[in-house]
Formats: sequence, C-alpha cells, structure tokens
Amino acid sequence: MSDYKFSIEAIKVNKIYNKKDKKIDALNNFNINIKKGSIYGLLGPNGAGKSTFINMLGGLVLKTSGSIKICGVDIDKNSKLSRTKIGIVPQELNIDPFFTPIELLELQGGLYGVEKKNRKSEEILFNLGLAEQKNSYARTLSGGMRRRLLIAKALVHNPDVLILDEPTAGVDVELRKNLWHYIRKLNKNGMTICLTTHYIEEAQELCDYITILNKGKIIKSDTKINLLNLIGKKTVRFILDKNYPIPNKLEVYEASIKNKILTLSYEKNKVDLKIIINILNENNIIFKEIDTYENDLEDIFIDLIKNE
Repeated sequence: MSDYKFSIEAIKVNKIYNKKDKKIDALNNFNINIKKGSIYGLLGPNGAGKSTFINMLGGLVLKTSGSIKICGVDIDKNSKLSRTKIGIVPQELNIDPFFTPIELLELQGGLYGVEKKNRKSEEILFNLGLAEQKNSYARTLSGGMRRRLLIAKALVHNPDVLILDEPTAGVDVELRKNLWHYIRKLNKNGMTICLTTHYIEEAQELCDYITILNKGKIIKSDTKINLLNLIGKKTVRFILDKNYPIPNKLEVYEASIKNKILTLSYEKNKVDLKIIINILNENNIIFKEIDTYENDLEDIFIDLIKNE
C-alpha cells in the first residue's frame, strides 16, 4: 500500500443522527483528499462536523454512507489495518492518572504490537519535552504536559498519519509554538498531518491545504495560498502631517481621514500602491509613514461562514 497518493480519501460520506424524530446531518456528502506528506487543516465552528469525521477514522463513529480509505486501506474492508496507519490525538485529556508517561507509552506500544526492541518511548518523551517527567504520575502533570503526552501516545506505533483534534487547546503561547515546531519536524520526516483547530493563526502557520466546514458541509477546500488570494483586499494607512480634504480619486478606495491618518482599502491583485501614492502627490498630500495590512485566513473564514 506504499504507492497510495492520498493518506486519507473520503467519498460522499454522510452521517445522520436521529434525535427525537429529527434528523441531524453531522456530515453531508463530505468529500476530501488529504495528500500524502501534507499538513492539512479542517476548520469550522462548533458542530461543523470536524470531530465526527475524525471519530469515523478512529472507528468510534459509524458513517451512514460513503467510503473512507486511510493510506489506501478501506476502513470497512480492513478496519484493523487502517487503524494502525493513524495516530489520533483527541481533544479530551483522557489519560490514566495512575500511570507514569513511560508506562503509558510502553502500554500503548504493547497494544499496537510494537516489539519492545523497536519502541522509542524515551525518544518520543524527550522530543516532546517530557523526559524529566517520565516517571511522574500522569495526575501530577500540568494541562500542557498532558496535552503533549497525548501526542506522545499517538506516536508510539510510528503511524503514517497523525490526526490532531484541537492540539493546542488550553496551552500557552510558548508551548503552542513548540508544538508547531515538532509538528513540522514530523512532517519533514514524511508523516502526513491532519489537524482541526479553532486557532486560525495555527492553520495559517502550519497548513498546506485547508477545508472549511459548516453544519456538516464543505464550504471551501483549497490550498492555503489560493484561500489567502480569495479575498485580495489590502489596507494601507498613511500618517500625514495634517488633515487634508479627501481627493475625489481616492473615494473608490473607501478613503477616510481621522487624527491625521489616511486609511484606504484596495484590491491587491488589481491596484498598484504606486497609483495611490501618485494621487497623493498630485494633491500635495504629505505623508511621513506608510502602514499596510493584508487580509489573513481569519477574515476569509469569517466571510465564508457569514455568506453560508
């Protein structure tokens, strides 16, 4: 199965929950191809269907219809093999409090049938900054350490795909950046990464491809670069020496002046900033500084959800 192109393939996947004579579409004709060796992001508000899909991959939720393959293995035809291909890091901190990190990893390795000589428990704990805590009871670890321990557990059988469900929820900024660094390291070594996140910054920082979900449906699925070009607006601010009347030619750029700051918006793919500067020069508008701001993934995400 090493010749597969996509680490995860989902075709027309549906999940319907029946609750009190009401049908809820958790996933509706969900199609996705996660390319081998990529970092793929699933974005969406609560209830969008992200965790439902991840739970299907792990065998915790049964799909209503459709097909899913993991590394070329159909999860219905060979569920046992397909699950060895993935490591899942859940949102919940579900760690036995009476085991130490090293014991938990050794136990997990045994459950996956990894021979003792092939286990890398010590190395994994070291890479995740848990070497000093390896013999401490899990109940004594901080929330951030427990989050890292969950990632360590998912890596013991050296999966082809690592699936992270809100991996940095509730951790501080420094730890989040350390985890990002480690995720990139795993990816450079050939591991496919799929993550769900509420942190738009996280998706923008890490992901090559992004699918945006809402109410079980895919709204948009594309490369990060194409998504960032989707809304091509750029904002520029000129720090002026005084307040000026706004020239008529600048009105198309939603121009406004307040406290000696001229603010304009323009389509970055259609308008050259030099055109705006020339208009200022023509009208003898003197500026001291220029500040530019480009729309990020959060603006696109909010805009797509709002339009949906």
